[in-house]
Amino acid sequence: MALTLTEKILTQHLVEGNGTLPPRGADIAIRIDQTLTQDATGTMAYLQFETIGLDRVKTELSVSYIDHNTLQEDFKNMDDHRYLQSVAARYGLWFSRAGNGICHQVHLERFGVPGKTLLGSDSHTPTGGGLGMLAIGAGGLDVAVAMGGGAFHLSMPKVFGVRLSGRLRAGVAAKDVILEVLRRETVKGGVGSVYEYFGPGVASLTVPQRATITNMGAELGATCSVFPSDEVTRSFLAQMGREESYEPLVADENAKYDKIIEIDLSTLEAMAAQPHSPDAVAPLSTLTGKSVTQVVIGSCTNSSLADLTAVAAIVKGRHVATGVEAGIAPGTRQTLMAAERSGVLGELIRAGFRILESACGPCIGMGFAPNSGGVSLRTFNRNFKGRSGTPDAQVYLVSPESAAAAAIAGTIVDPVTIAEEFTQNERTFSLPPDYFFRDDNMLVPPLSPDEARQAEIVRGPNIKPCPASPNLPDSLILPVLLKTGDNVSTDDIMPAGAKVLPLRSNIPEISKFTFERLDQGFYGRASAASGCFVVGGENYGQGSSREHAALAPMYLGVRAVIVKSFARIHKANLVNYGIIPVVFEHAEDYDAIAQGDILEFSGIRSSLQEGTPFTIRRTSDGKAFAARNDLDERSRGVLLAGGLAAWTRAGGQ
Repeated sequence: MALTLTEKILTQHLVEGNGTLPPRGADIAIRIDQTLTQDATGTMAYLQFETIGLDRVKTELSVSYIDHNTLQEDFKNMDDHRYLQSVAARYGLWFSRAGNGICHQVHLERFGVPGKTLLGSDSHTPTGGGLGMLAIGAGGLDVAVAMGGGAFHLSMPKVFGVRLSGRLRAGVAAKDVILEVLRRETVKGGVGSVYEYFGPGVASLTVPQRATITNMGAELGATCSVFPSDEVTRSFLAQMGREESYEPLVADENAKYDKIIEIDLSTLEAMAAQPHSPDAVAPLSTLTGKSVTQVVIGSCTNSSLADLTAVAAIVKGRHVATGVEAGIAPGTRQTLMAAERSGVLGELIRAGFRILESACGPCIGMGFAPNSGGVSLRTFNRNFKGRSGTPDAQVYLVSPESAAAAAIAGTIVDPVTIAEEFTQNERTFSLPPDYFFRDDNMLVPPLSPDEARQAEIVRGPNIKPCPASPNLPDSLILPVLLKTGDNVSTDDIMPAGAKVLPLRSNIPEISKFTFERLDQGFYGRASAASGCFVVGGENYGQGSSREHAALAPMYLGVRAVIVKSFARIHKANLVNYGIIPVVFEHAEDYDAIAQGDILEFSGIRSSLQEGTPFTIRRTSDGKAFAARNDLDERSRGVLLAGGLAAWTRAGGQ
């Protein structure tokens, strides 16, 4: 039987089933080779790992990165960093120090291996798909279980083939490829699916370009995205001094995809995702002339040396326009050093760019916020309202070439119109053969088992234990304390930014910000209630993998979330923390429920045990609402046990 690349990797990692893949949508369990965490989610993940009671991680490789909470306004963030480094020492992980770079970019350079599975407590973990990995984002508790040797469970995904032909024109970038896919597929088009890229156009894309595309596959709601591993992959790994990690991987010639999307790279235009969604995509040519007040280049999506070089070629001999603030954040320390050696960094500084830390920074609202009502062009992956730190900012997502052209012009410019000039400039930047010389001084390797047992775990005063999930009753009669619309993001449920992120290891404190962007009165109402329900629309919980968007609501007494549809990771996080994810059988029932209604949710345990539909009734008039129980058997068992931690302690797999 001919297999897609996705199916090949899944088959090799199944923990049961004799290597035979089940039908689409069925629950599967796969072995995880590598894990990664970052500091915004890592502290809670390791607090949970500690409760498992193991002496050492059981994966082939696990890495703890510091890249999110690097703005140290007080003791909290650095206390978390010290805790994370001490946990890495105690349990046998690699540790990437603050300043070493963004987790996904460092992992691509230093640790990624074609054909391996990678589970990360960050929704952009699929970046690794650019290297031929099956790299999946998940909640921290799922990652903790994987570090303990447990399987990762997911629904057998559909596999959507994206056939690439042709070659990108000058001025059109890999970012424009994924923006085109988002334009066609929308932010919920990929739920339950993997996007697998193939075709003659693949060979024209470098690994960093491929990683840009797989990175933003997260915005499709996809499980992950993957490219084949080929000679381009070998060349990249050789540059990184890791050619021994190369393995050729490709789909079988007659592999069957659930659908095929055709993209001719040679016909693509420069694109932009308009405020306030990654799928609000339009050709840049339709937006030219719009004034810009800020440009930021970086993030895990577009911060490679090639990205920086393209920007330097455009700005060479020019200066950032008056009235525009421009910043650039190299993705890794290694990239920053290579940019310095090649002359790229000097060109950016001469042009007036502010050089930001090699970290996530502005992408998560951690500094460099736009002005009030400002127009900010960013090479990032999300432009949800308020995510930048400025509630009324207009954030556009574009390629590095498009951002650089706007920085110089002061307005949106189609970079295709100046492509000939900057492609000539790009050739002026030269690098010595060893430009990516290996410097791992900011990576701390695992200690030996004997040394690790002597390591002391350091805990600051802001680090609190993870609250336990509540037991599940058979009946709940509770108010609807919040009703939301469609496409509610995890930023809406639990915001990021400099004010909130330092509280990630303190659930009682961070819970005060729950749903703050949607309803500032929610925390007060939830604190006064003895439990509640939340009602939402389509694609509820899109965006980040942050489990705090489930943990904090659980802490405040949210017992069920009833919606038209869920985003994958958030639905799993709700189950992990004992919150019942419920889907309306009839979408129109959403309109019939109002905030403040009292709902009776009865026969919960029997519905979970038997896999039958849920029964929900409004107490004021007895109106019943049909609700699907679309949970797989394991998820139902996790809820019955009172969450994933309790399920795991009871011996659940």
